[in-house]
Amino acid sequence: MNRHLYLRAYMAGIAVPTAFLIVPLAVFCIARFALQVPVPIERTLIFPMALIPNIYGAWNILYVGALQRHNWPIGVHGALLPFLLAPLGYLLATHLGFVTPEPHGIAYFGTVHFAFSHITMVFPIGVGVYYLVWKYIVSFLNRVLEIG
Repeated sequence: MNRHLYLRAYMAGIAVPTAFLIVPLAVFCIARFALQVPVPIERTLIFPMALIPNIYGAWNILYVGALQRHNWPIGVHGALLPFLLAPLGYLLATHLGFVTPEPHGIAYFGTVHFAFSHITMVFPIGVGVYYLVWKYIVSFLNRVLEIG
């Protein structure tokens, strides 16, 4: 199966976030409609649901392209993705008005505030999760589709 290598890499990449994004969608729907929490689901969740799987697919295509020249672990490649997604997500959230940064390292998401110092504690965990997801799940899908 050597035809359409990059298409298969894209499909293997989008499968993981597409499967896991159903959980946040269910949580948002329950919070919004059953518990009457005023969260604008269309602004906070729908756009990332369209963007993140495509970024995963493109990142897997990039890995397959780099694999032809260099042999480096897929887990390391996946662990680099949060370093792209976190600044991109923050930039997008601030420019669309979801997050309002304030002085003294505090940001407001609607009426909820959080300190940026919490991000420094959570970010390494996210990098570890991305490493494990790419090492085990995405690499399994790549093997199933006979990539790399």
